[in-house]
Amino acid sequence: MVTWRDCVASDVDLQLGHSKVVRRAYGIDEIALVPGGRTVDPEIADTTWHVGGVKREIPIIASAMDGVVDVNMAIELSKLGALGVLNLEGVQTRYEDTSSVFDQITSVDKENFVPLMQKVYSEPIKEILITQRIQEIKSRGGIAAVSATPAAAIRFGETIKSAGADMFFVQATVVSTEHIGPKGRKKLDLKQLCKEIGIPVIIGNCVTYEVALQLMKAGAAGVMVGIGPGAACTSRGVLGVGIPQASAVADCAAARNDFEKETGNYVPIIADGGIVTGGDICKCIACGADAVMIGSPIARAEEAPGRGFHWGMATPSPVLPRGTRIKVGSTGSIKRILQGPALLDDGTHNLLGALKTSMGTLGAQTIKEMQEVEVVVAPSLLTEGKVYQKAQQLGMGK
Repeated sequence: MVTWRDCVASDVDLQLGHSKVVRRAYGIDEIALVPGGRTVDPEIADTTWHVGGVKREIPIIASAMDGVVDVNMAIELSKLGALGVLNLEGVQTRYEDTSSVFDQITSVDKENFVPLMQKVYSEPIKEILITQRIQEIKSRGGIAAVSATPAAAIRFGETIKSAGADMFFVQATVVSTEHIGPKGRKKLDLKQLCKEIGIPVIIGNCVTYEVALQLMKAGAAGVMVGIGPGAACTSRGVLGVGIPQASAVADCAAARNDFEKETGNYVPIIADGGIVTGGDICKCIACGADAVMIGSPIARAEEAPGRGFHWGMATPSPVLPRGTRIKVGSTGSIKRILQGPALLDDGTHNLLGALKTSMGTLGAQTIKEMQEVEVVVAPSLLTEGKVYQKAQQLGMGK
């Protein structure tokens, strides 16, 4: 049987050495989008998309990270037409009152940060708080999208379902349908979870065609793509694992397209990580994503719980921390960051406006058409002609 990988291998394989053939992969910063033969007024550019039966006007999801999404942020994002995912293994479900916890996290020095995080996250998760947080979001008109690791999905799946969550994100550094674990230890059956939990299950993260296709066949309502590109993530340095985001998204989008041809079922691809500016969002969609999941850009909102700081989900690991705390500052309201008007010139405000303007420039009226625009490899895209900006640390030179 000829596979998708066989069809493309001859064009991209390189000889690393006598014993290893490798494939060239590209990051977001290495590509550019090419205008076509028409343009579209940005006012009529349609950015709507669907996930788990829910329609959203903005193809942006706020990451399930403690410095990014709490109950209030999830509600506000829902009202604005986006989506926020609450981390069910974070401080929100370990502590009734989180204020003093955030005081500690945001004030500790960098040398003592990881030990503090390990201590903070050693507090047990309380099922009553899982139920409470979900119901708080729903009672105030928000979409209750929540996230947990596969291990937590086994423990808390019934609680999440009974609490009335609208969608469940199962997330880990790498998720696959085939997991080999110690004898006697229960493992998560993703196909069974998708079938029995009664709410849409979005699964990630992955970076390859084959795994994305497996997750779709297991019943995923969406697939998250990206390993290690996040601003506060150190997995690539600690584990040496990952594929640059442009190539990863394009590979997984190919799986989505093939799955739709085979089954008639369209499963959205969500690019997760390494996305900072409006231009990054545009490139991810052009590579095939239906939406993006972002952390640090949302952490900069005045309403974000991290108070101008952002940290990785795996930072508190008691055995192998894979994340750090970064200072992102607070640059404006979440509405300004998503919908403008922008006060900054670096592409981090009015992300929706950037996407609509890019779609108009490229002649794409819908997300589907945006996925079809021409993409070129362009390593000099962000540096060409930007000598003064770089020297003065302005605009794209910041």
